[in-house]
Amino acid sequence: MHIRTEVVERHTLSVTVDNEAGILARIAGMFTARGYNIESLTVADVTEDESVSRITIVTSGSAHVLEQIIAQLDRLVPVHKVLDLTAHGPHVERELALVKVAGAGEHRIEALRLADVYRARVVDATTGSFVFEVTGGSEKIDTFVGLMREVGLVEVARTGIVAITRGRDPA
Repeated sequence: MHIRTEVVERHTLSVTVDNEAGILARIAGMFTARGYNIESLTVADVTEDESVSRITIVTSGSAHVLEQIIAQLDRLVPVHKVLDLTAHGPHVERELALVKVAGAGEHRIEALRLADVYRARVVDATTGSFVFEVTGGSEKIDTFVGLMREVGLVEVARTGIVAITRGRDPA
C-alpha cells in the first residue's frame, strides 16, 4: 500500500477586485466555508478613482488546494484577476509592525541598540517606553519581536503582508 502525502506550502495571492461593499466578506467567507486558513490579509485601493482594490492573501495548502482556492476566487463576480505570486516567480513581500517596549536602564539601551541593528525607527517615546516601527519580511519582524520580548515587549501591532511582482510588467 502506497500512502500519498501532499506537500503543504505557503503561498501569497494577489487578488484585484472592484472596490465595493461586501467583497472582503465574500472572500473571507469563501475561505471559511471551505476550511481554508488565511494567515495574512491586507487590502487597499490601488487606482486613482478608488474603484479597484488589491487584496493580498497569504495561505497554505497543497498544490490541489491552491488550485481550488484560485478557481473559487476567479468565480467571484467582482474579482478581476487572481495571481499566485509564489508560483508566478520573483516578487517582493513586506510587512510593517509597531512594537511597544517598556523598560529602564540597560533594557532601554539594549532596546535602542537592537532597533538600530534592525533599522527600526522610534515613532513614539516616553520616559518609560518606546514604540518602534519596523518593516521587512515576516521573518525579520518575528525575530525583532522575539528579541524585544527579552527587553520589555508590551504590545505588537502588525499590518500583514503586502506583495508585488518584480520587474516592469504589472501583476
